[in-house]
Amino acid sequence: MRARPLAPGGTAGQIAPAMTAFATPEWVVSPGLTDYAAALADMEDRAAAMRLNIAAERIWLIEHPPLYTAGTSADPAELLDPRFPVFEAGRGGRYTYHGPGQRVGYVQLDLARRGRDVRAYVAALEGWVIDALALLGVAARRADGRIGIWADDADGREAKIGAIGVRVRRWVTLHGFSLNVAPDLAHFGGIVPCGIAEYPVTSLAALGKGATFADVDAALSATAPAFLDKLRPND
Repeated sequence: MRARPLAPGGTAGQIAPAMTAFATPEWVVSPGLTDYAAALADMEDRAAAMRLNIAAERIWLIEHPPLYTAGTSADPAELLDPRFPVFEAGRGGRYTYHGPGQRVGYVQLDLARRGRDVRAYVAALEGWVIDALALLGVAARRADGRIGIWADDADGREAKIGAIGVRVRRWVTLHGFSLNVAPDLAHFGGIVPCGIAEYPVTSLAALGKGATFADVDAALSATAPAFLDKLRPND
């Protein structure tokens, strides 16, 4: 697990002027595949330490082995083929897939200091991923009534390229987003992704973008200060 200060624009140690009232969240990138149960336990431990003011906020970028997660609104009928392990995630939402080729971002912020507005947090999280995708040449967007990140696929269909699933407990955030870089899209066939059957999923690779994880992480780092600036402190 590699940790460093959040580096806007890729410059280590630089802090955006608008965020000087806050300590910069720790930025962690874990190489290889991270066990899901271990990641859940780590998030819970970090959240507990944050509530005690003995740990900093954190943005943790990881990749999981193939698995399905069930959110608090998951419908068992939408688990079509449990070909991979299924985990109760504790986050909002329904079933989703994680696996190789997908960048997962676990974002742990203290909303007690950042406005206590869960809807604003989710909107800012969506906007962050959309802004990062723009740097990678993808015109992504929100869709009315459908949480997540959407783009037109190679056939011109609206398709989901990123998912959002969060949990907020005592104003500390857990979970975050997933972004399809170059996963095996057939793996999504074991579920109804996020309960939305009528739209396909896509990825950067499927859209003809040869972005690597390093490229994705650099785009996320470059757009993170604007994301954090949307989460203003309480007066």
